[in-house]
Amino acid sequence: MSERFSSGDRRIDAVLGGGLPANAVNMIIGLPGSGKTILAEQFMFHNASPQRPGMYLSTVSEPLEKILRYGERLSFFDPEAIGTSVFFDDLGDTLNDGGLSDVLGRIRTLITDRQPGVIVIDSFKALSAYAPNLQAFRHFLQELAGILTALPTTTFWVGEYASEEIATAPEFAVADGIIALTTRREAERAIRHLEVLKLRGTGFMSGEHTYRISHDGLHVFPRLAESLPVENYALQPERMSSGIAAIDEMLADGYWPGASTMIAGPSGSGKTLMGLHFIFNGAATGQTGVIATLQENSTQLDRIVAGFGWSLADDSVELMYRSPVDLYLDEWFYELLEAIDRTDARRVFIDSLGDLRRAAVDELRFREYLYSLLQRCANRQISVMMSQEVTALFGISHISEDGISHLSDNVILLQFVHRNAQLRRAVTVLKTRASRHDPDVREFRITPQGIVLDDPGSNASS
Repeated sequence: MSERFSSGDRRIDAVLGGGLPANAVNMIIGLPGSGKTILAEQFMFHNASPQRPGMYLSTVSEPLEKILRYGERLSFFDPEAIGTSVFFDDLGDTLNDGGLSDVLGRIRTLITDRQPGVIVIDSFKALSAYAPNLQAFRHFLQELAGILTALPTTTFWVGEYASEEIATAPEFAVADGIIALTTRREAERAIRHLEVLKLRGTGFMSGEHTYRISHDGLHVFPRLAESLPVENYALQPERMSSGIAAIDEMLADGYWPGASTMIAGPSGSGKTLMGLHFIFNGAATGQTGVIATLQENSTQLDRIVAGFGWSLADDSVELMYRSPVDLYLDEWFYELLEAIDRTDARRVFIDSLGDLRRAAVDELRFREYLYSLLQRCANRQISVMMSQEVTALFGISHISEDGISHLSDNVILLQFVHRNAQLRRAVTVLKTRASRHDPDVREFRITPQGIVLDDPGSNASS
């Protein structure tokens, strides 16, 4: 395998197939505000050393002082490296006074003096305006590429290019790698995407990968479907309890380890409570569980669980609450996977799928991510329970508008029924994969002990 040039971030490197090929010419493109400069600086500060320093050359797009002022706010920006491992220079005066030919001479001098291992030119697009014609700019590109490719140096050309310019601007043909940063409005939110458009001679993760910008730089969330492991795994023969004895009987002694279960029902039917039974029953038997909720925050949920004799302070229970406002679906899934790894969780409760679906905007992407998550958990024999709200209070005719119930191994329906001028709750096991189940409709009550099913002889009626 050829030498790779790391970003210092494992997820960015994963998208790039292990990092960029070393000693190549790369372009980072995107409209203003997309994070191009930040990503280039991430690469530079991570790889620069006194022996092979980084050289950041600004042109005429932004003043060098402004680049430095904003760069100092980033956690990876090391002030002590300036002047030893990292050098910032301004090509603006050289460009204005002598044009592209003087810029070539200035770059040659800087390379000879500093022997850099990484060079960033920002903005590269601004250089084309100083060529009298396209032929002259092509000649400049040829000479510059000859200088850079003759050295063991990784180069970044940063510019405010639009996607349609890729087919017409000659610099894209010279580049070995092209990384595009875009921002697209989805419903009421702006979602950032990173996409590798070209990486000469090596593989990479295709498609759009969402990212956020923070003081640590770019946080990229690779598409889960791109890295889904395909492998055989051993199945555990022992069943695991739902935490409700009567439900276990309806499921033929509980759930299979690694199975996914959808709890569907209208608001107030007991979906969250059934998920809490599942998590706290596991905690009582030494199995760590993660409650991934977009419904109640920690204060609200702590009050709920305390009413049934449980506590979120239990060492075997991890709470991951995220507000559904400004939620990145990709980021949420990665945070959940990290929580599972950190706690070695064996049970997961997601409350609810509806909130996740609304955050996704794109239905295909939502299904793709959910399938990838469930497959990863199944491979590791981690059991997942998910709540799904249905709009109908009575006479439920379908479970999900998105057709995702087939992804679940088990489907349990909670609903309201009329009995003797009273509104009662009832549960039905609609589906169990690779297992028998009791299809009866069973009424239940919510008590201080949680969900308690009535005797089988008490048949529900509509």
